[in-house]
Amino acid sequence: MSILLSTLRAVAYALVDSSSMLMLILLAFILYRQNKKITVMQKMIIGESLNSAFELTISQIVIGIFAGAASSILLSFLGVAFDINSAIYLVFLISIFFMFWRPRFICFAYSGAVLGLLSLLLELISKVYAGVKINLLGNNINLADVNILRIDIGALMTFIAVMHFIEGILVIIDGKRGSIPVFTNRDNKIIGGFAFRRNWVLPIALFFIVNDAGNLGFTETIATPDWWPILGTSPILTMAKGAAVSLFAYFGIIGYSTVTFTKNREEKVIQSAAALFIFSSVLFAFSQLSYLGYMYKLFLIVFAPVAHELMLNVQRIMEVKGKPKYMSSEEGIMVLEVAPNSPAYEMGIKSGDLLLEVNDKKITNEQDILTVPKESFNYISFKLKRGLGKIHEVSYNRMSRDKKLGIVFVPKEMPGDSMVIRYDDNKFREILDKMKNKDDNDEE
Repeated sequence: MSILLSTLRAVAYALVDSSSMLMLILLAFILYRQNKKITVMQKMIIGESLNSAFELTISQIVIGIFAGAASSILLSFLGVAFDINSAIYLVFLISIFFMFWRPRFICFAYSGAVLGLLSLLLELISKVYAGVKINLLGNNINLADVNILRIDIGALMTFIAVMHFIEGILVIIDGKRGSIPVFTNRDNKIIGGFAFRRNWVLPIALFFIVNDAGNLGFTETIATPDWWPILGTSPILTMAKGAAVSLFAYFGIIGYSTVTFTKNREEKVIQSAAALFIFSSVLFAFSQLSYLGYMYKLFLIVFAPVAHELMLNVQRIMEVKGKPKYMSSEEGIMVLEVAPNSPAYEMGIKSGDLLLEVNDKKITNEQDILTVPKESFNYISFKLKRGLGKIHEVSYNRMSRDKKLGIVFVPKEMPGDSMVIRYDDNKFREILDKMKNKDDNDEE
């Protein structure tokens, strides 16, 4: 119970401490700007935003706080601990740097690999060249002292495994929020899909082995029970048993970015979460081998990012080889998205419905649907196919010439480049600019 309470106190302190609060506000502002772009894109494509930028940001912060508390508790009970003189905090700074430089690398598998590789390199230098001194800027430096990072690789990889397990849970809970309808070309046909981009801010508390707890400020020395730590294979964790330990909390970023053209949003987040759970379990198992020697540590550092890339590439291959889910046919026009509170929404039309007839007239292209509100007074009806082929009929009797139907269609024919918004998960800004230019040209 003391471990649980101490962990929660450390997480709570990160939320109220002035310097930590400043970091949280800065990260929230960055997320808000990203979400503002998403809502603008949603409005351009759908006609209105599905969520406000504020709602998207608040969910990332609030859910992230609960996820941070859960991950901190799990790490604490497992006994993931680091030397107080280690530079493990750099893994959080590197992940935040990746958020600005290359968003697809907002992942502890990459930042942890970078930090772990540097630590192993310095450790090797300190052992091989022990006793050798070099003159650097007028100072004699003993190469035996260059290992300034002192990262426990087993603890680091266990930490990364736990964070990916938590990421899988976050993807299930909040991964599909803020998704954007997108289109691409396959075999000269337009297919629709959804792009996902979510980042969460997590306050994460970690155990540190300390020599003088009196100089740690807000932290406290924690009395650990006899059974702690659950994991005790690495030297650091073995030292932690019965040692003086204390907790520090840092803010970390977890990111989720992907696109699907073969699954609906619910199916995609479940698939992504399952892949993360598998990756997490394998990495967790392998991380317990780190105590066997230097080469095992090096293997773990290489394995983490390589296995993560393999996981992402397998999902990409499944997307390429999978059957498109949102594609119009000779039978009708496919619905990709429906605007909330629109006539289509009130009729009960859903994403994935195939529109067959409008006002008892067979639909041959999207123009058949767009011209009906202008030709009819206030009534519109659809015959549509849903799911396994069940036919439904829906209608709406409050239409007007200036009211938008609220449906994002998947076009049947290939329009010009100026009409198709292609997706690239690293180029949200380019997509936004292209859509703005398209919107301006439509108004001229």
